[in-house]
Amino acid sequence: MKTLKNLFINNRRWAKQMTQEDPNFFKNLARQQTPKYLWIGCADSRVPANDIVGLLPGELFVHRNVANLVIHTDMNCLSVLQFAVEVLKVEHVIVCGHYGCGGIKAAVEEKRHGLIDNWLRHVRDIYQRNERSLKSEKGKVALLRRLCEMNIEEQVVNAANTTIVRDAWRRGQYLKIHGWIYDIHDGLLKDLGVSVGEK
Repeated sequence: MKTLKNLFINNRRWAKQMTQEDPNFFKNLARQQTPKYLWIGCADSRVPANDIVGLLPGELFVHRNVANLVIHTDMNCLSVLQFAVEVLKVEHVIVCGHYGCGGIKAAVEEKRHGLIDNWLRHVRDIYQRNERSLKSEKGKVALLRRLCEMNIEEQVVNAANTTIVRDAWRRGQYLKIHGWIYDIHDGLLKDLGVSVGEK
């Protein structure tokens, strides 16, 4: 294949490295995926889920979308959540946003961005409900950082209110939902202290 040759070269180098570190890595990986975690994160290319938490392929089930939203009409996100909870039996759902999110910034700008405006309406609603407290933040950067956090808090509540999660809790399944944020400026995660769960 002539196109994107460098990506295939990178892939072969990575596969060779993984095999050198653990000769059975791919054999074990092919047998079954048994992650304990579902990561619902932003589609931003600067936020590589597995790398941030130091987990290998097969250890983290991942769903990503713009601004890491959990919306009750998003069949893609809900399908991932259902598979993770009911089939994979994950124990933790991590909703992780990041500071400097372009989706969050676009949601509060007074200009049109096209189709994405419909998706980001959910973030805009959070902004409008909290506009007074957000405007008390010292400067635009601080406002956007706080809105990133508020968005995570809301998505944790949204995930907890899905029938998928409620049914799991009703069955007595161990399941916790966490709200984290990642800082692209230093590579560190922060727990927002909004975890919810049964048991």
